Amino acid sequence: MRFRDIALGAAAAWLAVGLAAAGAQESGDSAAAAAQRQASRPRSSMIVPLPPQNEAELRRDHPELYVLPPVSHRYRPRRTAWGDPDISGMWPVDSIGGLTVQRPEAMGDRVFLSEAELKSVHTLMDQWRHAAADEIRGNHLGNGNWVEMTGASRRTSMIVDPRNGRLPPLTPEGERLDKLGRSSWVRGQTFDWVTDFDSWDRCITRGFPASMFPFRYNNGIQILQAPGYVVVNLEMIHDARIIPLDGRPAPPASVSNWMGVSRGHWEGDTLVVETTNIHPGAAPLNMATIGAPPNNTIPMSPEAHVTERFTPIGPNTLTYEMTYSDPVIWTAPFTLRVDWTRNEKYKFFEYACHEGDVQVRNYIIANHVERAKAKAAAKQAAEEAGAPAKS
Repeated sequence: MRFRDIALGAAAAWLAVGLAAAGAQESGDSAAAAAQRQASRPRSSMIVPLPPQNEAELRRDHPELYVLPPVSHRYRPRRTAWGDPDISGMWPVDSIGGLTVQRPEAMGDRVFLSEAELKSVHTLMDQWRHAAADEIRGNHLGNGNWVEMTGASRRTSMIVDPRNGRLPPLTPEGERLDKLGRSSWVRGQTFDWVTDFDSWDRCITRGFPASMFPFRYNNGIQILQAPGYVVVNLEMIHDARIIPLDGRPAPPASVSNWMGVSRGHWEGDTLVVETTNIHPGAAPLNMATIGAPPNNTIPMSPEAHVTERFTPIGPNTLTYEMTYSDPVIWTAPFTLRVDWTRNEKYKFFEYACHEGDVQVRNYIIANHVERAKAKAAAKQAAEEAGAPAKS
């Protein structure tokens, strides 16, 4: 049996957040700095150390590694009672938890891993898949009972467009707003009020489209269908996207919510969902997904537009594509593609976040203590040096 720590799951976003605030006053360290230090350890171990490759030789000997095949439409899924393609079920994304958002630059436009790289990936994934059982046998609790990461795919990145597998640059306005962003993920940031935290820190939402991609835990995605509707139910912070299929227009731009306003339609057996009216404030890609931008401060403008395509390619496999466009923030659109694996044994755990979230207060208290200590130390040093201390 796999155990998840529900009590710690109620904390804002991260195991390290609670640990940081508890020890910050004694150590003189800030909650944010301690959290980042704790976070860096498991995060670095999640990135697969790939063996060096000769790209010229790979391109010569294995040109197939550089070609992204089109999404297959050969599979014919069963139908619902009202005639729509049936894509309902549990599609947890822990099975791609080890796949990076962006491709390492040295790989260029290579789409797939080499055999040697794939072996390294499988080795690390095997370690994570067995980590919980190993910890239980060893009578200790660690990341194995915390991190859900059961696979990584053979792909070199989630991003398929641009061809280099990298996110496009931000616009000057995007860079400006990114630097203004506030989050517990930002190293060295001060904390005085709730506005110094992002929506995920505050247990409001992980945001959209970030919620459609892997994290360390609570990776459940469930698709439900009813006549005229599709519901995408998310385990993390228990968000649910209700998507009508009847062609109704989106509301005025002044009406928005965190997960946006989605409208869907079928193109053959592919569900196409257009989402607009996304409330700015949550990063469109959370940094906790491997390879996403740092700090969780990537901004979003009211012009953000997301197109998703859900295509069943087998009885237990669904290809998920997401194209994101926000011309105010990004210099070009980008597209991510991943394959989801059905797992009907996966069960949602309660994400009781607000009910146990004391971390916003703890961050502020601990950071105030740290700054007061730093100010006192500076004053003492100045007095010992015979110089007036700065106020």
